[in-house]
Amino acid sequence: MRKVFLVEPVIVIYCFAFFLSLPLVQQYIYRRLWEEENNTTFIDYGNTTYCEQNQSNPAYIKQKEVQQKASLFSLQMDLSGAVPSIIVAFIVVANGDRYGRKRALVLPSLGAFMTNAFYSILSYFSWTLSLFFALAFVSGLFGSMTTFLGGGFAFVADLCHDEKQKTKRIAVIDLILGLVSGLAGLSSGYFIRGIGFTWTFTIASLLHGINIFYIIFWLKETVDVAESQQHATLSCKDSLKETFSGVYMLFKTSSCKKRILITVLLFAFMSYFFAMIGGTSLFTLYELDAPLCWNEVYVGYGAAAFTSVSLTSFLGVYLFSQFMKDIYIVFIGIFSYIGGIIMAAFAKTTLLMFLVRVPSLLCFMPVPVLRSMLSKVVLDSEQGAVFACIACLEAVTGSIAYAVFNSLYAATVIWFPGFSFLLAAGICIMPLSILSGLFCTSWHEEDLALLVHEEISSAESVDD
Repeated sequence: MRKVFLVEPVIVIYCFAFFLSLPLVQQYIYRRLWEEENNTTFIDYGNTTYCEQNQSNPAYIKQKEVQQKASLFSLQMDLSGAVPSIIVAFIVVANGDRYGRKRALVLPSLGAFMTNAFYSILSYFSWTLSLFFALAFVSGLFGSMTTFLGGGFAFVADLCHDEKQKTKRIAVIDLILGLVSGLAGLSSGYFIRGIGFTWTFTIASLLHGINIFYIIFWLKETVDVAESQQHATLSCKDSLKETFSGVYMLFKTSSCKKRILITVLLFAFMSYFFAMIGGTSLFTLYELDAPLCWNEVYVGYGAAAFTSVSLTSFLGVYLFSQFMKDIYIVFIGIFSYIGGIIMAAFAKTTLLMFLVRVPSLLCFMPVPVLRSMLSKVVLDSEQGAVFACIACLEAVTGSIAYAVFNSLYAATVIWFPGFSFLLAAGICIMPLSILSGLFCTSWHEEDLALLVHEEISSAESVDD
């Protein structure tokens, strides 16, 4: 069977199944907690769910308690899978430079296949919600989304030799993430209403099964793994040393300027990712609560609205990269997010909540551009190490963001639900300050190629 380098179908299928099941899990947990708290079945009134808005009514207090419990449950579930996924991502993605990228794609797909199959069984028999913690942990052991994205971006970086091509190609992957997540979010509401939770989880599991088949039999490896046989006899201890040494040597053998660039860019990436993930992760709970009181279909519409944000962010990267430095594109994206998340904090009507996406049209641009900037700083042989760092930091930052923002939302939902959104906007000052300082002191994009060329020349002189 002829194999190809086309990794985009793998990313499309995995992300559609992942983002299809994500709102399903959130809404299933919310419904079960609502039923347990009210001792009755969940009520659906067409375009809205039952939502008490009279603050003096005891039902309003119970409604807020469900919001708090759902928020804390999501926090505990995310943390259950975060630690193992970080460790697995670091090991598998960093080893991709020697043993290939496909492992980082197969393992998360296999874990997602099994997890969604068990979600289907759990929802069918209405087993205890505590099992969600165990399933999140198992999914983390297979790397989850963290490992998959790290491997996917490293795979794409292997195929790019031109710097502008790398920026655009990585932006394409982020576009796919946005478009597919929007489509999956839109579909999720109709899937729930049409066939229920059980069969929707089953469909997600089958999609992951198709993905596993494609990766194994059709996807061609970008890394020459012929030399890996010499590592086959290494002990587990030696293998771990090799794994961590790749990332360690990335910093140890680099010049001072390169180490500063990598460190500053990683910190800017983390701080923006923290603010973006933390703020947007609360949208579903915020939309289910009064005064919006959205049902599953409207929640799907809201998720699908981010499709336009992904598309406009990609077009922004594609257009601006023709005549603008990467760092300017990042600035524009951060300001776009700040405008949208502040507007969300005060959105009290359905129309206004949908219009939140308008100022946010370019908010996804900083993520692919910062990835590209980091990729440009390192050698081809260091791509796996740098993307392993990015993947692990994404997982750590995402987990901390979920913990902080879900806890904060649970504490402030009664008196001001939009407080967490304002905090997210305030945190964006950090990446803006960091990148502004870097730009004013030492950042000159045209020096990157020279920096990498100097390292290649020095490495060749050592070999001679």
